[in-house]
Amino acid sequence: MTLRIHRQFIGTIAAAAIAITGFSAAPARAGDDEVAAALAALLGLAVVGAVIHEKKKDKKKRHTVHTPVHPKPKPLPKRVNRKLLPQHCLRSFHTEQGNRRLFGQRCLHKHYRHVDSLPYRCHREVYTHRGWRQGYSARCLSRHGFQLARH
Repeated sequence: MTLRIHRQFIGTIAAAAIAITGFSAAPARAGDDEVAAALAALLGLAVVGAVIHEKKKDKKKRHTVHTPVHPKPKPLPKRVNRKLLPQHCLRSFHTEQGNRRLFGQRCLHKHYRHVDSLPYRCHREVYTHRGWRQGYSARCLSRHGFQLARH
């Protein structure tokens, strides 16, 4: 900042010096009052030019556009998180009674922290062509407010 002020000051002095040398080469008929008036006018123009230059710099600074930083979404509260079940644990099993949709018990133990808080009345054991499978009924859990987590 101070370096800019020094440059402007030096530029103003140089402009004044050039103007003075131009007047000293003029014929001797010009009086001291006229030379002083001309110097004052040149100095005034230099000051006005410096002020205009500073105003233009200020306008450039004012028009800079800052893109707002988008806040990251807050994590869901724990009470809501507990009601979201992992989608990849939902399985369809073909049984003698028809198709059953269960959340596999092993998958839930691996990928869902709150297995112990699931309603026990939704726990099912079904017999498939691959043997007995354990899990939680999707329909029953839905009735108790549980939903699929969307990935």
